Amino acid sequence: MRDVWIYIAVMSIVTLAIRLIPPLVLRSEIRSRFVRSFLFYVPYVTLAVMTFPAIVLATRTPLAGGAAFVFALFLAWNGASLFRCAAGASIMVFVVEGLVIGF
Repeated sequence: MRDVWIYIAVMSIVTLAIRLIPPLVLRSEIRSRFVRSFLFYVPYVTLAVMTFPAIVLATRTPLAGGAAFVFALFLAWNGASLFRCAAGASIMVFVVEGLVIGF
């Protein structure tokens, strides 16, 4: 039981440090274009890094997940809505798994 309290304390300290250090250290506006653009894209990169493995591994075969990702990316690049991208990716998984595994 003692270990659980240590884990909670470490988690609390790390969480507070992440939230408190930037306002304390960075009191003025960031003027560097490189740093500003880097900080702007960090959430998107983090989301992509967490989402891509889930897309590939959520299907029976990684091939179906990869094909669905490429097809959804193609649809999004050509201006399709989020619903159409998701529906297209689902249909692609259905088709690829039907071809690879069989219905």
